[in-house]
Amino acid sequence: MKEGELPMSRASVAAALAAASFILGRTLLPEPALAQEAPSEATVDSAYVYLLGRALAIRQEHMDRAAEGFAYNEISYNPLGSADFVNPNFDVAYLEAWIAVDTDTPALLEVPEIEGRYYTAQILDEWGEVIANINERTFPSKPHGAFALVAPGSTAPVPEGAGRIELHGNKAKLLGRVEIKGDPEGAVALQHQFTLRSTGEPAIADPAPLPDFDNAALMDAGIFDHTEAILADALDVSPVAAQMQQAARAVAAYVASSDTARAEVDAVLRDKVAPAFQQFAQTEVAPYRNHWLAVGVGGNYGADFRARSAANYAGIWANVPTEVVYFMASRDSDEAPLDGARSYVMHFPADRLPQSVVDGYWSVILVGVPDYRVVPNPLDRFNFNTYSGLEPEANGSLKIGVGPAPVAGVPEANWLPSAAGKPFSLTFRAYVPKSEVLAGRWQPPALAPVN
Repeated sequence: MKEGELPMSRASVAAALAAASFILGRTLLPEPALAQEAPSEATVDSAYVYLLGRALAIRQEHMDRAAEGFAYNEISYNPLGSADFVNPNFDVAYLEAWIAVDTDTPALLEVPEIEGRYYTAQILDEWGEVIANINERTFPSKPHGAFALVAPGSTAPVPEGAGRIELHGNKAKLLGRVEIKGDPEGAVALQHQFTLRSTGEPAIADPAPLPDFDNAALMDAGIFDHTEAILADALDVSPVAAQMQQAARAVAAYVASSDTARAEVDAVLRDKVAPAFQQFAQTEVAPYRNHWLAVGVGGNYGADFRARSAANYAGIWANVPTEVVYFMASRDSDEAPLDGARSYVMHFPADRLPQSVVDGYWSVILVGVPDYRVVPNPLDRFNFNTYSGLEPEANGSLKIGVGPAPVAGVPEANWLPSAAGKPFSLTFRAYVPKSEVLAGRWQPPALAPVN
């Protein structure tokens, strides 16, 4: 430095270097790497569970698209007794479709007039939030007819007389159910009167590519590599969406910062977060009464993204409690895990029979754990419901036996087969539940082990 010159500030030096770099067309010094602060385990846990809920819906879209003959805006009329999906429902003629729209291209849904049996056309967004149930209870001014399903903010014209339903994004899931009610032919005829079509050719984005995963081996830290793809094009209506998405992006940045950071997050997910979430989904997501989870918060979750992810994990596309309350049992009356090699009895007292607490119907289904799919058995008997013709006891009570063979003291017609060596869960559905169910004053009897 020459005498009389002032020392250059750090900012001046940086500016001079940047100018020189620009002039020479090259970088003279590497830019300093930004160190990523390690997120807390609580942040990793919340961000992971939040993203997982959407990843499970994306996984389902990939599975649905792989089915033969799949197309958006075309209904698949599932055959009666179809079992090839999570926690299936054998009590209804079931139909499903993926709806795809854009701002210029609505889709048109036609719902037939149905009297004297349960039905609904349930529409959900890509996070598993219910947008609408079209039926005589929730749409009394228009329980059937034509409905225009439109993208958010769309001003595209819709047919005169069509009910307008604005979706949460450019895709949605349609699930239609028509109660069989001892009349399978009539139910199937009504099932096929539901129709869906697009009004044009909407732009349809492919679902985000994700690595294969299942309910036993959930995604590892690699889920954060897909954060932006998971969040793209699917508006989340949760009031905590913004903060949870910020948390997910922060964890994603940390995971991407180094192999060490990725390994740290992987270890937390493997040893703590994933097992805790699986336990939560099976036994803690809802009030636990008489050894049953009473899941009456489905369909619309508010800030409870954990319950939403748990619903997508255990049986995707849950409905709202006024339509159905789900009871789930994975443990017996001694709090031991349900074991397909053991026998159990559910005993409903005469004054607490399941049909007395619903305005629709009830059903119970046995599914394996952790896949939540039906367990094959020689009778192809997977569930019971209001119309199963179960044999009551002399005093008016009802017993249902569960086990790998007919259960002593229970009529064989009331036997729900399990499989030795296969853990299982029961899902009890109460459709259009009465107030005592909604208020938590009724639940099915515990499964008592038979020694």
